[in-house]
Amino acid sequence: MKDLQILSTFQELGPESDRSASARALVFDACQLGVALRAVLFVEIVVGVGAMFGADTFSGWVAHFSVFTGAALPGTLVWLIAACGLKNLLAQMRSGLQHAAAVALGAAAGAGGCAMLYVAGWQEPVPWLASACAGALLAALLVLALLWRQRSKAPAQTRARLNELQSRIRPHFLFNTLNSAIALVRAEPAKAEALLEDLSDLFRHALIEQGEFVTLADEIALAQRYLAIEHVRFGDRIQVEWSLDAAAAAARLPPLLLQPLVENAVKHGVEPSASGAQIRISTQRRGSRVVIKVTNTVPGGQGESGAGLALDNVGGRLRLLHDVQCRFGYVMRDGIFQVRIEVPL
Repeated sequence: MKDLQILSTFQELGPESDRSASARALVFDACQLGVALRAVLFVEIVVGVGAMFGADTFSGWVAHFSVFTGAALPGTLVWLIAACGLKNLLAQMRSGLQHAAAVALGAAAGAGGCAMLYVAGWQEPVPWLASACAGALLAALLVLALLWRQRSKAPAQTRARLNELQSRIRPHFLFNTLNSAIALVRAEPAKAEALLEDLSDLFRHALIEQGEFVTLADEIALAQRYLAIEHVRFGDRIQVEWSLDAAAAAARLPPLLLQPLVENAVKHGVEPSASGAQIRISTQRRGSRVVIKVTNTVPGGQGESGAGLALDNVGGRLRLLHDVQCRFGYVMRDGIFQVRIEVPL
Protein backbone atom coordinates (compact mmCIF):
# COMPACT_ATOMS: atom_id res chain seq x y z
CA MET A 1 0.00 0.00 0.00
CA LYS A 2 1.30 3.40 -0.89
CA ASP A 3 2.27 5.59 2.07
CA LEU A 4 0.48 8.86 1.36
CA GLN A 5 2.47 10.78 3.99
CA ILE A 6 -0.79 12.24 5.24
CA LEU A 7 0.82 12.81 8.59
CA SER A 8 4.31 13.77 7.51
CA THR A 9 4.22 16.73 9.89
CA PHE A 10 2.08 17.59 12.87
CA GLN A 11 1.20 21.05 11.61
CA GLU A 12 -1.46 19.31 9.55
CA LEU A 13 -3.26 18.16 12.69
CA GLY A 14 -4.94 19.91 15.08
CA PRO A 15 7.94 -9.51 47.45
CA GLU A 16 10.55 -7.66 49.81
CA SER A 17 13.13 -7.54 47.06
CA ASP A 18 10.47 -6.11 44.79
CA ARG A 19 9.53 -3.49 47.36
CA SER A 20 13.18 -2.62 47.85
CA ALA A 21 13.71 -2.21 44.11
CA SER A 22 10.58 -0.11 43.90
CA ALA A 23 11.74 2.05 46.79
CA ARG A 24 14.95 2.76 44.89
CA ALA A 25 13.27 3.72 41.63
CA LEU A 26 14.16 7.19 40.36
CA VAL A 27 11.48 9.59 41.58
CA PHE A 28 12.25 12.35 39.11
CA ASP A 29 14.54 12.75 36.11
CA ALA A 30 15.84 16.30 35.82
CA CYS A 31 17.54 15.39 32.53
CA GLN A 32 14.19 15.29 30.75
CA LEU A 33 13.34 18.35 28.73
CA GLY A 34 9.76 18.44 30.03
CA VAL A 35 10.94 18.47 33.66
CA ALA A 36 13.36 21.33 32.96
CA LEU A 37 10.71 23.41 31.21
CA ARG A 38 8.17 22.84 33.99
CA ALA A 39 10.73 23.72 36.66
CA VAL A 40 11.68 27.00 34.99
CA LEU A 41 8.05 27.94 34.31
CA PHE A 42 6.97 27.08 37.86
CA VAL A 43 9.75 29.12 39.45
CA GLU A 44 9.11 32.09 37.17
CA ILE A 45 5.41 32.07 38.05
CA VAL A 46 6.24 32.06 41.76
CA VAL A 47 8.77 34.84 41.25
CA GLY A 48 6.23 36.87 39.28
CA VAL A 49 3.64 36.56 42.04
CA GLY A 50 6.21 37.31 44.73
CA ALA A 51 7.36 40.43 42.87
CA MET A 52 3.86 41.86 43.27
CA PHE A 53 4.52 42.36 46.96
CA GLY A 54 6.12 45.74 47.45
CA ALA A 55 5.44 46.87 43.87
CA ASP A 56 2.90 49.72 43.63
CA THR A 57 3.10 50.18 39.86
CA PHE A 58 3.55 47.99 36.84
CA SER A 59 7.01 49.40 36.19
CA GLY A 60 7.88 48.66 39.80
CA TRP A 61 6.68 45.09 39.37
CA VAL A 62 8.79 44.70 36.23
CA ALA A 63 11.84 46.00 38.08
CA HIS A 64 11.29 43.62 41.00
CA PHE A 65 10.56 40.70 38.67
CA SER A 66 13.76 41.34 36.70
CA VAL A 67 15.90 41.47 39.82
CA PHE A 68 14.37 38.35 41.34
CA THR A 69 14.59 36.47 38.03
CA GLY A 70 18.29 37.28 37.92
CA ALA A 71 18.62 35.31 41.14
CA ALA A 72 15.94 32.63 40.68
CA LEU A 73 16.70 31.55 37.12
CA PRO A 74 20.40 30.74 37.71
CA GLY A 75 19.43 28.94 40.92
CA THR A 76 16.87 26.86 39.05
CA LEU A 77 19.36 25.95 36.34
CA VAL A 78 21.94 25.00 38.97
CA TRP A 79 19.35 22.72 40.64
CA LEU A 80 18.48 21.07 37.32
CA ILE A 81 22.12 20.54 36.32
CA ALA A 82 23.04 19.16 39.75
CA ALA A 83 20.00 16.83 39.87
CA CYS A 84 20.73 15.61 36.34
CA GLY A 85 24.41 15.04 37.07
CA LEU A 86 23.56 13.11 40.24
CA LYS A 87 20.84 11.06 38.51
CA ASN A 88 22.61 7.69 38.86
CA LEU A 89 23.44 8.35 42.50
CA LEU A 90 19.87 9.41 43.30
CA ALA A 91 18.51 6.26 41.63
CA GLN A 92 20.36 4.15 44.21
CA MET A 93 18.64 5.92 47.13
CA ARG A 94 15.29 5.23 48.68
CA SER A 95 12.52 7.59 47.65
CA GLY A 96 12.61 9.44 50.99
CA LEU A 97 16.32 10.13 50.62
CA GLN A 98 15.76 11.29 47.05
CA HIS A 99 13.20 13.81 48.30
CA ALA A 100 15.60 15.01 50.99
CA ALA A 101 18.44 15.32 48.48
CA ALA A 102 16.22 17.32 46.12
CA VAL A 103 15.23 19.68 48.94
CA ALA A 104 18.87 20.07 50.03
CA LEU A 105 19.88 20.85 46.45
CA GLY A 106 17.04 23.35 46.29
CA ALA A 107 18.29 25.10 49.41
CA ALA A 108 21.82 25.23 48.00
CA ALA A 109 20.52 26.52 44.66
CA GLY A 110 18.46 29.17 46.45
CA ALA A 111 21.52 30.35 48.35
CA GLY A 112 23.47 30.33 45.09
CA GLY A 113 20.82 32.50 43.47
CA CYS A 114 21.03 34.88 46.39
CA ALA A 115 24.78 35.09 45.79
CA MET A 116 23.96 36.53 42.38
CA LEU A 117 22.16 39.41 44.12
CA TYR A 118 25.15 39.93 46.38
CA VAL A 119 27.55 40.03 43.43
CA ALA A 120 25.25 42.42 41.61
CA GLY A 121 25.49 44.84 44.53
CA TRP A 122 22.11 44.34 46.22
CA GLN A 123 21.79 47.36 48.50
CA GLU A 124 19.40 45.88 51.05
CA PRO A 125 20.41 43.13 53.50
CA VAL A 126 21.04 39.99 51.46
CA PRO A 127 18.27 37.42 52.27
CA TRP A 128 20.46 34.34 52.50
CA LEU A 129 18.22 32.31 54.80
CA ALA A 130 15.01 33.31 53.05
CA SER A 131 16.46 32.40 49.64
CA ALA A 132 17.67 29.01 50.87
CA CYS A 133 14.26 28.25 52.41
CA ALA A 134 12.46 29.41 49.25
CA GLY A 135 14.69 27.18 47.12
CA ALA A 136 14.03 24.20 49.38
CA LEU A 137 10.28 24.79 49.30
CA LEU A 138 10.14 25.18 45.51
CA ALA A 139 12.23 22.02 45.05
CA ALA A 140 9.93 20.08 47.39
CA LEU A 141 6.81 21.23 45.53
CA LEU A 142 8.33 20.41 42.15
CA VAL A 143 9.39 16.91 43.23
CA LEU A 144 5.94 16.33 44.72
CA ALA A 145 4.29 17.26 41.41
CA LEU A 146 6.66 14.97 39.50
CA LEU A 147 5.95 12.15 41.95
CA TRP A 148 2.20 12.49 41.36
CA ARG A 149 2.83 12.37 37.62
CA GLN A 150 5.03 9.27 38.00
CA ARG A 151 2.37 7.47 40.01
CA SER A 152 -0.23 8.17 37.33
CA LYS A 153 1.68 5.82 35.01
CA ALA A 154 0.71 2.72 36.98
CA PRO A 155 -3.09 3.02 36.47
CA ALA A 156 -2.56 3.80 32.78
CA GLN A 157 -0.41 0.71 32.27
CA THR A 158 -2.82 -1.46 34.25
CA ARG A 159 -5.72 -0.18 32.17
CA ALA A 160 -3.80 -0.97 28.97
CA ARG A 161 -3.12 -4.55 30.11
CA LEU A 162 -6.78 -4.97 31.09
CA ASN A 163 -7.96 -3.67 27.72
CA GLU A 164 -5.55 -6.00 25.95
CA LEU A 165 -6.68 -9.00 28.01
CA GLN A 166 -10.34 -8.17 27.40
CA SER A 167 -9.73 -7.99 23.66
CA ARG A 168 -8.02 -11.39 23.77
CA ILE A 169 -10.88 -13.14 25.61
CA ARG A 170 -13.64 -11.67 23.48
CA PRO A 171 -15.53 -14.70 22.10
CA HIS A 172 -15.37 -13.18 18.63
CA PHE A 173 -11.57 -13.34 18.65
CA LEU A 174 -10.89 -16.28 20.96
CA PHE A 175 -13.40 -18.71 19.47
CA ASN A 176 -12.41 -17.89 15.91
CA THR A 177 -8.77 -18.46 16.76
CA LEU A 178 -9.48 -21.79 18.47
CA ASN A 179 -11.76 -22.90 15.65
CA SER A 180 -9.04 -22.03 13.14
CA ALA A 181 -6.54 -24.10 15.14
CA ILE A 182 -8.94 -27.06 15.28
CA ALA A 183 -9.46 -26.88 11.52
CA LEU A 184 -5.69 -26.95 10.99
CA VAL A 185 -4.85 -29.74 13.45
CA ARG A 186 -5.18 -32.60 10.97
CA ALA A 187 -4.37 -30.88 7.70
CA GLU A 188 -1.51 -28.66 8.87
CA PRO A 189 -0.53 -29.53 12.45
CA ALA A 190 2.62 -27.38 12.39
CA LYS A 191 0.57 -24.35 11.38
CA ALA A 192 -1.98 -25.09 14.10
CA GLU A 193 0.81 -25.31 16.68
CA ALA A 194 2.26 -21.97 15.54
CA LEU A 195 -1.20 -20.40 15.76
CA LEU A 196 -1.68 -21.57 19.36
CA GLU A 197 1.82 -20.38 20.26
CA ASP A 198 0.97 -16.94 18.93
CA LEU A 199 -2.25 -16.91 20.94
CA SER A 200 -0.38 -17.98 24.08
CA ASP A 201 2.18 -15.22 23.58
CA LEU A 202 -0.56 -12.60 23.28
CA PHE A 203 -2.05 -13.73 26.59
CA ARG A 204 1.36 -13.76 28.26
CA HIS A 205 2.09 -10.18 27.25
CA ALA A 206 -1.29 -9.05 28.51
CA LEU A 207 -0.83 -10.67 31.91
CA ILE A 208 2.81 -10.16 32.92
CA GLU A 209 4.28 -7.01 34.42
CA GLN A 210 6.69 -5.66 31.80
CA GLY A 211 8.01 -2.54 33.47
CA GLU A 212 7.77 1.08 32.46
CA PHE A 213 8.79 0.60 28.84
CA VAL A 214 9.68 -1.96 26.18
CA THR A 215 11.53 -1.57 22.89
CA LEU A 216 9.90 -0.94 19.55
CA ALA A 217 11.31 -4.31 18.41
CA ASP A 218 9.31 -6.04 21.17
CA GLU A 219 6.12 -4.26 20.15
CA ILE A 220 6.68 -5.13 16.48
CA ALA A 221 7.16 -8.82 17.35
CA LEU A 222 3.91 -8.84 19.32
CA ALA A 223 2.00 -7.13 16.50
CA GLN A 224 3.38 -9.65 14.02
CA ARG A 225 2.06 -12.52 16.16
CA TYR A 226 -1.36 -10.91 16.34
CA LEU A 227 -1.51 -10.31 12.59
CA ALA A 228 -0.37 -13.90 11.94
CA ILE A 229 -3.44 -15.08 13.87
CA GLU A 230 -5.74 -12.73 12.01
CA HIS A 231 -4.26 -13.78 8.67
CA VAL A 232 -5.39 -17.37 9.33
CA ARG A 233 -8.86 -16.04 10.01
CA PHE A 234 -9.23 -13.53 7.16
CA GLY A 235 -6.93 -15.04 4.55
CA ASP A 236 -6.42 -12.79 1.53
CA ARG A 237 -8.81 -10.19 2.96
CA ILE A 238 -6.02 -8.89 5.14
CA GLN A 239 -3.00 -7.52 3.31
CA VAL A 240 -0.13 -6.43 5.53
CA GLU A 241 2.92 -4.47 4.46
CA TRP A 242 5.89 -3.96 6.78
CA SER A 243 8.48 -1.24 6.26
CA LEU A 244 10.81 -1.52 9.24
CA ASP A 245 14.01 0.40 9.91
CA ALA A 246 16.43 -1.69 11.99
CA ALA A 247 17.99 1.53 13.31
CA ALA A 248 14.68 2.39 15.04
CA ALA A 249 14.29 -0.93 16.90
CA ALA A 250 15.71 0.35 20.21
CA ALA A 251 13.18 3.16 20.62
CA ARG A 252 11.31 3.00 23.92
CA LEU A 253 7.52 2.64 24.05
CA PRO A 254 5.02 1.92 26.83
CA PRO A 255 4.11 -1.79 26.89
CA LEU A 256 1.20 -2.85 24.69
CA LEU A 257 1.15 0.42 22.76
CA LEU A 258 1.38 -0.75 19.16
CA GLN A 259 -0.99 -3.69 19.61
CA PRO A 260 -4.24 -1.69 20.02
CA LEU A 261 -3.36 0.40 16.97
CA VAL A 262 -2.91 -2.69 14.81
CA GLU A 263 -6.07 -4.23 16.25
CA ASN A 264 -8.01 -1.06 15.40
CA ALA A 265 -6.76 -1.35 11.83
CA VAL A 266 -8.13 -4.90 11.63
CA LYS A 267 -11.38 -4.14 13.42
CA HIS A 268 -12.28 -0.99 11.48
CA GLY A 269 -10.54 -1.73 8.19
CA VAL A 270 -10.67 -5.46 7.50
CA GLU A 271 -13.75 -6.72 9.37
CA PRO A 272 -16.36 -4.37 7.85
CA SER A 273 -15.16 -4.92 4.28
CA ALA A 274 -16.04 -7.97 2.19
CA SER A 275 -12.96 -7.35 0.07
CA GLY A 276 -10.71 -6.74 3.06
CA ALA A 277 -8.24 -3.95 3.60
CA GLN A 278 -4.59 -3.04 3.42
CA ILE A 279 -2.54 -2.39 6.57
CA ARG A 280 0.89 -0.80 6.54
CA ILE A 281 3.19 -0.55 9.56
CA SER A 282 6.33 1.50 9.07
CA THR A 283 9.16 2.62 11.33
CA GLN A 284 11.91 5.06 10.43
CA ARG A 285 14.79 6.65 12.28
CA ARG A 286 15.28 10.33 11.57
CA GLY A 287 18.34 11.53 13.40
CA SER A 288 17.62 11.24 17.10
CA ARG A 289 13.90 10.65 16.49
CA VAL A 290 11.86 7.60 15.47
CA VAL A 291 8.66 7.86 13.44
CA ILE A 292 6.08 5.05 13.63
CA LYS A 293 3.06 4.90 11.34
CA VAL A 294 0.10 2.51 11.30
CA THR A 295 -2.00 3.03 8.19
CA ASN A 296 -5.07 1.17 6.94
CA THR A 297 -7.66 1.54 4.25
CA VAL A 298 -11.22 2.07 5.43
CA PRO A 299 -14.35 0.79 3.65
CA GLY A 300 -16.54 3.40 1.99
CA GLY A 301 -18.98 5.09 4.32
CA GLN A 302 -16.86 4.49 7.39
CA GLY A 303 -15.81 7.47 9.47
CA GLU A 304 -12.94 7.86 11.92
CA SER A 305 -13.67 4.49 13.45
CA GLY A 306 -11.52 3.64 16.41
CA ALA A 307 -10.53 7.24 17.13
CA GLY A 308 -11.83 6.97 20.68
CA LEU A 309 -10.73 5.55 24.00
CA ALA A 310 -8.02 3.29 22.55
CA LEU A 311 -6.28 6.17 20.80
CA ASP A 312 -6.73 8.49 23.77
CA ASN A 313 -5.09 5.83 25.96
CA VAL A 314 -2.17 5.46 23.54
CA GLY A 315 -1.55 9.21 23.41
CA GLY A 316 -1.82 9.60 27.18
CA ARG A 317 0.62 6.77 27.90
CA LEU A 318 3.10 8.11 25.37
CA ARG A 319 3.07 11.51 27.06
CA LEU A 320 3.56 9.90 30.48
CA LEU A 321 6.71 8.16 29.24
CA HIS A 322 8.27 10.77 26.95
CA ASP A 323 6.52 13.97 28.07
CA VAL A 324 7.00 16.85 25.60
CA GLN A 325 9.54 14.86 23.58
CA CYS A 326 6.89 12.71 21.90
CA ARG A 327 4.23 13.52 19.34
CA PHE A 328 1.05 11.63 18.52
CA GLY A 329 -1.70 12.19 16.02
CA TYR A 330 -4.17 10.50 13.71
CA VAL A 331 -6.17 11.51 10.67
CA MET A 332 -8.75 10.12 8.24
CA ARG A 333 -8.31 11.22 4.64
CA ASP A 334 -9.41 9.85 1.25
CA GLY A 335 -10.42 6.47 2.68
CA ILE A 336 -7.17 6.00 4.59
CA PHE A 337 -6.78 6.16 8.36
CA GLN A 338 -3.30 6.80 9.72
CA VAL A 339 -1.79 7.01 13.19
CA ARG A 340 1.59 8.72 13.52
CA ILE A 341 3.90 8.49 16.53
CA GLU A 342 7.19 10.28 17.01
CA VAL A 343 9.45 9.44 19.96
CA PRO A 344 13.07 10.15 20.92
CA LEU A 345 15.64 7.42 20.41
